[in-house]
Amino acid sequence: MKKNIGKTDKTIRLVMAIIAAGIYFGGFLPSVYGLVLLVIAIVFVVTSALNFCPLYAIFGIKTCPIEE
Repeated sequence: MKKNIGKTDKTIRLVMAIIAAGIYFGGFLPSVYGLVLLVIAIVFVVTSALNFCPLYAIFGIKTCPIEE
């Protein structure tokens, strides 16, 4: 797996995951919607930890700096 997530993208994903987890654990959404939001938050954390997003790879998107 080659890196395809840059530093800014990684930071945005982590912030969104924290917000989503806060919404879930704060009880602001009904159970099904809250669980979906929690799963999305987990995906954001995992993809930012791995610096790789499978959807970015499929569509050929890279937000990391060009490696020379």
